[in-house]
Amino acid sequence: MARDTDAIEKDIQQAREALAGALDELSERANPQRLSEQGKEMAAQKWADPRVKYAVYAAGALVGLLILRKLFK
Repeated sequence: MARDTDAIEKDIQQAREALAGALDELSERANPQRLSEQGKEMAAQKWADPRVKYAVYAAGALVGLLILRKLFK
């Protein structure tokens, strides 16, 4: 059964609108500024956890001591 041109044009217009919406959403998700801000927020949240903060301090102190030991040995 053949479809009339109005129905075909309507389908094409709906497909264009759906594609435009998808492209807008992808461009918003892939925005480097937004990704950077999101990364900063995640890092700040992780750093606020005392277990993470003190583990990093301990690792830094250990590396510092190992370097001093190697220098003065």
